Amino acid sequence: MISPREVIRHFLTEEVTITPFGSGHIHKTFKVAGRKNFVLQRVNNNVFKQPEIIAQNNRLAYEYLKEKHPGFLFPTTLSGIDGKDLYYDAQGFPWRVFEMIENTFTMDEVASEADAFEAAKGFGSLARNLHGIEVEGFKPTLPRFHDLSWRYEQFTEAWQQAAESTKQAARAEIEQAHSFQFLVTEYQQLIQRGSLVLRVTHNDTKINNILFDSLSRKAVCAIDLDTLMPGYFIYDLGDMVRTFVSPVSEEEKDLSKVRFRESIYRALLDGYLSEMDFVLTDEEKQSIPFAGKMMTYIMALRFLADYLNGNIYYHITYPEQNLVRAANQLKLLQLLQQSVA
Repeated sequence: MISPREVIRHFLTEEVTITPFGSGHIHKTFKVAGRKNFVLQRVNNNVFKQPEIIAQNNRLAYEYLKEKHPGFLFPTTLSGIDGKDLYYDAQGFPWRVFEMIENTFTMDEVASEADAFEAAKGFGSLARNLHGIEVEGFKPTLPRFHDLSWRYEQFTEAWQQAAESTKQAARAEIEQAHSFQFLVTEYQQLIQRGSLVLRVTHNDTKINNILFDSLSRKAVCAIDLDTLMPGYFIYDLGDMVRTFVSPVSEEEKDLSKVRFRESIYRALLDGYLSEMDFVLTDEEKQSIPFAGKMMTYIMALRFLADYLNGNIYYHITYPEQNLVRAANQLKLLQLLQQSVA
């Protein structure tokens, strides 16, 4: 890998100290300490094939927010000495720099109703402040990322092409996945009826993509804006439901530990709607119960398809890991189907 010290010279002229930073799995990230602190990041262009679209989308959002909501905090990249947001090294990898937001922290798990409320409020605030922006100017950074119809097609293709032994090992999960196909029909009907408004959405609303104030534990801003692109509000709300309401992650093998925490669900709804209640249409509000089911189903299908394909997409540490993840998400989906009306 090209030396981060060599790269940072294309953004800063002062002397700095550079150390590895964070625990992300997609990009290589470093802390740059000088008169101010910055975050230097090498973008993984194997995942994001056109990183310039990320830069363009983020720049459009930043300029809009600066004009319409100047007090709203939106992390933006530092322009390089050439005036560009990205610097491409000799190996073709793009790099970017953000000013570090001090006195903040992230969390990986939702432990309380207060944290669920604040995180959902933070994501809702981003969506509310971007309401009114011209969506047509934004391009997908990951095409069809949350398209349930397409994810079901991918699962079907993987199931049809998998070896018989693999299908037999996943027989119960495959049957469960097929039993929820009605959610695909519901999604298609929502799109066809025009019940959902196309907006600029975050599209990756896990709680560790919110910065919290170190003293107050209030949400400061949303981060990890690589998937800021056109989408529907159910994508953001749904992924919060999927990742907030269970006390355990998708890695948990003991399915008895997968639970639906109603108090967390209510808190995240209250937090999100505290920002978005007057933005969403009445038709959109009717699809709120569908959001969590849809996004949980998408992830179950993606994990199961990857297992059937021979584990070629998600990183695994043991052969059955994607099957475990799929079973976990299918259990959560069952609970959501029973609990959310």
